[in-house]
Amino acid sequence: MSILIRQGTIILPDRQTLLGDVYLRDGKIAAIAETLDPNDLSADDQPLEIIEANGLTLMAGVIDPQVHFREPGLEHKEDLRTASHACAKGGVTSFLEMPNTRPLTITQAALDDKLSRAGSKCVVNYGFFIGATGEVLPDLLSANPTCGIKIFMGSMHGDLLVDQEDLLDKIFSQGDRLIAVHAEDQARIAQRRIEFADSKDPAKHSLIQDNQAALNATKLAVKLSKKYQRRLHILHMSTGEEAEFLRQEKPELVTAEVTPQHLLMNIGAYENIGSLAQMNPPLRSPRDQEVLWQALLDGVIDFIATDHAPHTLAEKGFAASEDLQSPQSEKSSKDTVLLEPANVPSGMPGVETSLPLMLTQAAKGRCTVHQVSEWMSKNVAKGYKIANKGEIRFGWDADLVLVDLNNYKPVKNEDLLTKCGWSSFAGWELTGWAVTTIVGGQVVYANGKVNSEVRGQALQFG
Repeated sequence: MSILIRQGTIILPDRQTLLGDVYLRDGKIAAIAETLDPNDLSADDQPLEIIEANGLTLMAGVIDPQVHFREPGLEHKEDLRTASHACAKGGVTSFLEMPNTRPLTITQAALDDKLSRAGSKCVVNYGFFIGATGEVLPDLLSANPTCGIKIFMGSMHGDLLVDQEDLLDKIFSQGDRLIAVHAEDQARIAQRRIEFADSKDPAKHSLIQDNQAALNATKLAVKLSKKYQRRLHILHMSTGEEAEFLRQEKPELVTAEVTPQHLLMNIGAYENIGSLAQMNPPLRSPRDQEVLWQALLDGVIDFIATDHAPHTLAEKGFAASEDLQSPQSEKSSKDTVLLEPANVPSGMPGVETSLPLMLTQAAKGRCTVHQVSEWMSKNVAKGYKIANKGEIRFGWDADLVLVDLNNYKPVKNEDLLTKCGWSSFAGWELTGWAVTTIVGGQVVYANGKVNSEVRGQALQFG
């Protein structure tokens, strides 16, 4: 099967745009032109599917570089099948998944198990991190294929917490693969947790894991990166202080990312949606949002990730699901029944909403569609050395998404494919929703439905 996408607005490299056709064959982009004749293409002895893209915009598929898909061990929240279906619906054609599953992804055997699971059920492409522990296990340096080493410097407990400088130094000093850090100062968090122990207010989360905790850890990670000339990526950066620090102190070997929620939500969200606004690192102030936006626009922050981290509504402390059909509506957290909000887990889903959230910002003039494509596709592929993905180029992989930039519709919990069934952005009116998603030259999402027969491929990293 080959595909001709006809007369769409094509987002090309170097911020060029073309109203034209794209031909896909054998999983690759085989031609890009103002007009391609279907009669010439059908001579290739493959059935030709024509997708009329008039009024739509064709972009490189999103590569989400930070997700938690919960399999194995926590499949009641999410699994690789449901999460990959959600990716397809959101225009995400590849993902990089984190190691805090059960068992932890800290050995080659655990990595192989995830790759096998993904190969049997994921409709989009996939890659997995290997997790660091206090003991530098041999597989941390040799496991393959993996996008990099994940270090939880804070906001974690158990074997994956690595919060002592001597242990961090040991990891940075060995090997040469990319290190990605969750940068929060665990000692500061522990102390502030004691200070705020009596509060039941979900907003205290942002006070416990404050800006200083994030800045302390980011500074330490950058110091170690410089010391050992080690490739470092700072995950889900959340504070203005970190952005300003990197603006002055960002070596060439360091990249950073930000989530849509840190750009578009602030601490005021707790009042409306309670614990559904709780994530790690926490939401910050409006000023932090503005500084993060400027850092993204200036290239201090390199790309965007969702940190898709679903939990059930019951785990989030909501006793009555009927109160949450549209949590971002006028109904506030005062109208819902919360169960011990201080003890709920942190995290929110995001793969279905990230692209329309950012494209809505482009529609508002905050950025351009080309910038969104760079932040969510090109720069991720470059940062993780994923060859032939992230741009629409001749000969590159046919991982693409057609979006409608002219039609606004609200986020509805009942429409979501993520197993947890809710979004912190429910009720938000967004544009840029995926109309058709293509993975490896195969249509995986169209007409509101996922083609569950499609299988993605394991990503390879340079």
